[in-house]
Amino acid sequence: MARILLPRRLAPRRTTVIAATLLAIAVILGGVLLAGNRTPPFQALDDAWNGFAVTLHTPFWNNVNLFLNWIGYTGMWIFHLLLAWALLIRRRLRSAAFSAVAGLTVMLLTHLLKWIIERPRPANANVATDTYSYPSGHVSATTAFVLVLALLIGRVWAWLLAIGSMLAMMVSRMYLAAHWLTDVVGGACLASGVVLLLWLGFQNICIQENTDAHRAVSWKLSVASRKRHAGQRV
Repeated sequence: MARILLPRRLAPRRTTVIAATLLAIAVILGGVLLAGNRTPPFQALDDAWNGFAVTLHTPFWNNVNLFLNWIGYTGMWIFHLLLAWALLIRRRLRSAAFSAVAGLTVMLLTHLLKWIIERPRPANANVATDTYSYPSGHVSATTAFVLVLALLIGRVWAWLLAIGSMLAMMVSRMYLAAHWLTDVVGGACLASGVVLLLWLGFQNICIQENTDAHRAVSWKLSVASRKRHAGQRV
């Protein structure tokens, strides 16, 4: 796993500004909705996107998005658990703690905002919905998982995959009319901001943990190589 993981240090000041901006967007949208959750000033934009999404429906994309409906929430929490379990197995205790804390914090904040704001869902939802609309739980759960993974892997392809996955889930929730446009934006901003801020607190110990693990693996390989050479000489 030392070869798979390559966590990198983010610039604290820049990351703090980005995270604070993302959280501010989520809070501002939530505040506007709290003041009038049935008639916010951006409802016309939400209605327009909702109407446009209806025109995109085909049997193939219906099936794709029904799969994303499952994997985007239940599946993502399963992936979080599997990631934490894999990290624990490989003795990455600090990285496992980061993954678990990030996922749990995002989940709790998402549900807290849902029950405080109580925004109604679109009336034409194509999937069963049993909670309020803002922010999107599917988008926040997906964003939290893929960002944690990208931060721990630390490679460009992981970041591209994370961005693509987040955007796909945002589009999927609007395609299914399970959320408004502002719901998915709020979910993405909330989760991104929280994960980035948490990473600033975890990054040094996670990077050191991975460096120590890489050195241990290199040392074991070196010892094994010397033993093989010694055996060949005998």
